Amino acid sequence: MAAPIVWTLLAAGAYLLGTFPTAILIGKSRGVDPTTQGSGNPGASNVYRTAGRTAGLVTALGDIAKGAIGAAVGWVVDGRQLGFVCLACAVLGHMFPVMRRFRGGKGVATTAGGVLVLDPIVGVLTFAAFALVTRSSRKASLGSLAACVLVPSLAGLFGAPSWETWSWIGICGFVLVRHHANIKRLIRGEERTISSGGRSAPGS
Repeated sequence: MAAPIVWTLLAAGAYLLGTFPTAILIGKSRGVDPTTQGSGNPGASNVYRTAGRTAGLVTALGDIAKGAIGAAVGWVVDGRQLGFVCLACAVLGHMFPVMRRFRGGKGVATTAGGVLVLDPIVGVLTFAAFALVTRSSRKASLGSLAACVLVPSLAGLFGAPSWETWSWIGICGFVLVRHHANIKRLIRGEERTISSGGRSAPGS
């Protein structure tokens, strides 16, 4: 096992990687500020709504890369446990970036990147479910919620060690909590679709 200082440095590095403002940079390259337009959420769905499909896709890929890189580096340096720690830190960095007063995104794409690295089969199946639910409902939040439930469920089904399953429950559970406003709007039937124009409620 690597020295504690190595874990600390890599965890801090993963957090900083997670704070990289993908949505803001891509949005502003298209003349859009996703923190003040649309829902105000600096995530791929809001960039999709306010800046177009290509910008939304590039934002998603950038956020996926943050989780994938963090998880991969941790895994290579000192095994899967450090991979999970670095992924969790990258997700936290995306959600709570210190340079932007802890106002970040919801961590879906960043978590997805880590899943694809640490559990590729689970990642592919979950992405397929996300795409199916999102396409049929036209609500990215609903697809995200389904994915958060599926990741730990599939990991346990495929025989992952209990600590890994619980790690997925923790990470995905935190992402679910970040969607509390979306859940309330889904219950009320007020959640916007991914193609909705104009200003949507904060956090969508």
